[in-house]
Amino acid sequence: MPEESDDAVALRHVTERLLEVFPGLDPGIVRDAVDTAYADLRYARVRTYLPVLMERRAHDLLSAADQE
Repeated sequence: MPEESDDAVALRHVTERLLEVFPGLDPGIVRDAVDTAYADLRYARVRTYLPVLMERRAHDLLSAADQE
């Protein structure tokens, strides 16, 4: 079984945390927000902060969706 890339692990962890923060939202919406945040940041040269930045971006997107 191949190992997950660092990005794949970060995506999974961010998604899991946000599913706990937004239990009322459809899991597909949460995954889409994380994927969108990742797409915005995937070419960042400094990868150290990618998970934190990705989670903040996705959180902002989900906060807007949760208020609708």
